[in-house]
Amino acid sequence: MSDASANPFDADGEFLVLTNAEGQHSLWPLFAAVPEGWSTAHGPCARQDALDWITAHWDGPVAAAAR
Repeated sequence: MSDASANPFDADGEFLVLTNAEGQHSLWPLFAAVPEGWSTAHGPCARQDALDWITAHWDGPVAAAAR
């Protein structure tokens, strides 16, 4: 069995931070196409750098429509 992570969101590599119209943020692997309705806010960068950017820029899990 391989030690490599089966989940690309947990693996080392290059990531993007995506945002949508509701102000939600998502960690996204660079190799995957950006889904419709989302745009790149930061990156590409290392996974931890992306997570740090999200922590610094995201207000929380409440969607903009619910604020």
